[in-house]
Formats: sequence, structure tokens, C-alpha cells
Amino acid sequence: ILTRPQRGAPPQVTALDGTEQVVTVTIGGNDVGYVPLLSAAALLTALRRLPLIGGRSSPRVAALLPAALTELLDPEARQRALDRAGPLLRTVGETLRARCPHARILFVDYLTLLPPPGTPAPPLEPAVADLGRRLAAGLAAATAEAAAATGCELVAAGAASRDHHAWSAEPWTTGAGTLTGALLRRRPLPFHPTAAGMAAVADLVAGQLSPLP
Repeated sequence: ILTRPQRGAPPQVTALDGTEQVVTVTIGGNDVGYVPLLSAAALLTALRRLPLIGGRSSPRVAALLPAALTELLDPEARQRALDRAGPLLRTVGETLRARCPHARILFVDYLTLLPPPGTPAPPLEPAVADLGRRLAAGLAAATAEAAAATGCELVAAGAASRDHHAWSAEPWTTGAGTLTGALLRRRPLPFHPTAAGMAAVADLVAGQLSPLP
């Protein structure tokens, strides 16, 4: 957002010229490894369920995967990433506030992906789901703190979507579907918002921007 080009485009902050009235920000999930963690865990589970191939078991195949996947599943590494997220979020808020002094800047946290503790989230193992919940809660707290510390506002999409997790009857996000399935069926990617989820977030933002009676 602040310093790195993405797919040939300049950092997103360069698009702001100070005339904006509203700026929304949803960041941090990739930095702490939240969605990458869930995606990696689902992939490893799928590999373990593969039949024996050429005399080699699927756990051995999983062991050959890049070390980055193992790092994603390490609770200590995820906590270190979460600890770094708070200062980075505050830097974003401060930069946006300085660049857009007259705008309402809304930090919008992430829609809930996982069911509540104790509820199965197949194919994710319980320990992975618990780690994902810790990351989600920590990132939501860091986002709220950054908004408060930098004179920005918070749209708590996570709290509003607790009953609409990916395993619920009316999900606002997708679960651990396959990338191929998403592309072939033109569905949202695994662990991403659905159209209903994005509409709900839009309603939350619009409701916060509505003038008080």
C-alpha cells in the first residue's frame, strides 16, 4: 500500500491526492499469514489423503513441499508476524491521515472465515483452525487499535459476520474449496468473500457513513 509496486502498478497510496472524502482500508491478512495459513493447511490435508503413488506415501510427498508451508503452520512464526502487524497498521493510518486530512478514513477488518471454537471446520485440523482464530482475533484487535491511534474509524466486519462464517448456513466467505474448482465454476477463491459478503460489507460502510439523525 505504501512502498511496494504490485503487478506493475505503483503503491496504492500514490493514487490519493488529498481531495478524497472517504478512504477504506482492509489490510494485514497476508502479512500475518492468515489466509495463507488456512490455504496451506488445506493443501497439506489433501496431500495426506492421496493414495500411495510409486511406493511413496503422501506424507512423504507433503514433506517435499517448500519450507514456506511449514513456516506458515508454525504458531511462533505466526505470532511474530502478528506482533509486527500493529506498528505497520498504525503507519498506514498515519500516512493516510497526513495525505488525506479532510477524508473519513475507515479501517474495515476481515469478514469471519472460521466457525466458533469447538465447531469442526473440515478439512482443517482443529489445531490449525484454532491458530487461525487466534490470528483473526489478533489482527482485528490490532486494526481497531491502529484506527483509534491514528484518528481513523473502524468498521467491524468480523464481529458482524460471526454467524456467517464459511461453514455456516448463510456464508459470507468461502471455505477450503480448490483453486481449480473456483476457476472452473467462476466462484470466489478459497477463503475469500462471496458476493453476499461484499454486499454486507458495503452495507456496513454505508451505514457508518450515513449522517446521524
